[in-house]
Amino acid sequence: MNEAFRKLSTLVTGLTIFSALAACAGDPIESGLDPFAPKVFKEGKTTLPLNPPNKSTLLPFYVSQGTIFKFAVDTDSILIGADGVTRYTVVITNPSGGQQVQYEGIRCDSYQWRLYGNFENNRWVENPLSSWSDIKTKVVNRYQAALATGAFCNFNNQETNIKTIQTSLNPNSFTGDTKPSNSMGVIIGY
Repeated sequence: MNEAFRKLSTLVTGLTIFSALAACAGDPIESGLDPFAPKVFKEGKTTLPLNPPNKSTLLPFYVSQGTIFKFAVDTDSILIGADGVTRYTVVITNPSGGQQVQYEGIRCDSYQWRLYGNFENNRWVENPLSSWSDIKTKVVNRYQAALATGAFCNFNNQETNIKTIQTSLNPNSFTGDTKPSNSMGVIIGY
């Protein structure tokens, strides 16, 4: 009986160790396949536009009461990237009529923007210092925030339907400067 008990004990111990090892092998954290782990951002290749903004597709949008500039986005230039970046051309006009034309990108997941290049002297010039920067929401010329909250992002997710973006940019319904409120309609955070 002692011999049978020893064999049974060895068998149970072996099965316990095997079960523990099998369970660890399927652990998503151990295997690196955790579906809830944050995804690492890998930006796709960005090429500057070939042409200047199309004046017939420039759509003005509201930024804030305090700004003295006018802002418009070239709707033909909007590119919804598979990498999670929405790229676009923006035209900024100062009160005397001078214009700054920029090609930029917005990431909704991290609420950041990047300047890829400027249109200068009838050609696109790449920005050699291009890097991702946080979108500022409490500045007068907060046009990236207006575009992100009003058209390009659905909370922290990229809007992937170009028609939805174009509809959202409609000046009569654009919500880029809508301030968040609580359930009582009281503006919060400002």
